Parts: sequence; C-alpha cells; structure tokens
Amino acid sequence: MYYRLNGVTQRLTGAPATAYSPQGLRPNVPPVSPPVIFATPTKLASEAGNQVEYLGPNRVPALQKLFQMSDGVPVHLKRGLIDKLLYRTTMGLTVGGVVYCLVALYVAAQPGNK
Repeated sequence: MYYRLNGVTQRLTGAPATAYSPQGLRPNVPPVSPPVIFATPTKLASEAGNQVEYLGPNRVPALQKLFQMSDGVPVHLKRGLIDKLLYRTTMGLTVGGVVYCLVALYVAAQPGNK
C-alpha cells in the first residue's frame, strides 16, 4: 500500500499505486542545451558591425605559471609590492581591531560610578 501526506489534516492517508508526478515539473529535458555563458565573447556597445572582439588578452596561462612556481614565496605574496602592502595593511587592521575590541570589553566590564 502507498501513502501520502494529506495537506489538510497533516496525516498519512492511503494513495493509489501510481507514480508520483508533482505539477509544475516537466518530465523531459529541453531538446537544446542553453549556450555557455562564459564562452560568449564580450563586445563593446560602441563597436559596430558583426566583428566580435574580446576585451583583452588571456592572462590566465601567465598567471598560472607565476602562481605555480615553487620559489618559497606564499601565493598571496607572489605578485610583489602591492600584495605585500595589502597583506600588511590587512594584518595591521586585524591587530588594531582585536586591540580595540579588548579595550572596549575592558571598559564595559568596569563598574559604573554612582
């Protein structure tokens, strides 16, 4: 015997022995797959004609070589001075935030004057 949940009484009730097919779901897949979004080239609005050009050269292979080199430098510092500045700024703000939170907790823990 098959059972289903009654939506009104919220109890299990008997159900006919048919396959479950909820409304709104299509049993078949679309005949044509949709185009891949990231494979389409980007075209500027000011360009006219049927020519399609990408906005820039593919830099991925060069960056892969850079990041996969085993030179002992961590990945987050491989691109030079800018990465070092960003890393040190982030670490400084993190330490400053921790100190600020500890000071705020200390001040909040002090009893008030009456």
